[in-house]
Amino acid sequence: MKQFIRQWVAGTPLEKPARAIYGAFRGAPGHLAAAADRGMLYDAQTESVMKQVLERRSNCIDAGCHNGAILDLMLRISPEGEHHGFEPLPYLYSAAVRKYARFGNVHLYEAALGDVPGTASFQHVIGNPAYSGLLKRRYDRPDEKVEEIEVRVLRLDDVLPASFDVRLIKIDVEGAELQVLRGSTDLLLRCRPYVIFEHGLGAADVYGTRPEMMFDLLSGCGLRLSLMSHWLASGGGKTLSREGFTDEFNSARNYYFLAHPE
Repeated sequence: MKQFIRQWVAGTPLEKPARAIYGAFRGAPGHLAAAADRGMLYDAQTESVMKQVLERRSNCIDAGCHNGAILDLMLRISPEGEHHGFEPLPYLYSAAVRKYARFGNVHLYEAALGDVPGTASFQHVIGNPAYSGLLKRRYDRPDEKVEEIEVRVLRLDDVLPASFDVRLIKIDVEGAELQVLRGSTDLLLRCRPYVIFEHGLGAADVYGTRPEMMFDLLSGCGLRLSLMSHWLASGGGKTLSREGFTDEFNSARNYYFLAHPE
């Protein structure tokens, strides 16, 4: 962690939160501290990217909005934009409806995003709902209780009008990110948005998705890929090759990435 701070975030907007995270978790057990470090760093990186690329009127998409942490950022940074959030778990969707009832620029959908519209089985991980998804992914704990429910599936290209301009998309869907992107190719080609997405072993591979498939789809839509830390430290200039992105996935060194315009 100290080496990461020195190499990638020193002198950037991430240095202060990264050092705070390190101080808070360095006394925890090794595997828990490492997981917390990475998750909280990705959150800090996400916020820093959003602050750099969003304007007051930017429009955003949150695929897998969960408790609304990223929607909150979208509203704070782009209070005059139109923001669309997708959440398939009924109780989280209902909570979001209550939370954002006073915001006329937040549009919520009780649905998962994918590339085949209709209905589908959805795996609700009761004790760890952030791990819920269309398929059972591999879980950290072997005794997770999973409830299968039926949810609506939408294609993003079917939901948003062709006139709607999107600046940023966040995708956290526990492995189904390729399916979300396949259902959004018109939007990607038209808008060339920034896309912050999770893509890691134990989830994406359950869907038969390989990182090469993600890279090819995004690059075919005119987007380049970077680690968020590299993009922030280099002013957007450092990108991942197809081989480099594949290596990050296969080695599990990173599981959050940024796609961005060339």
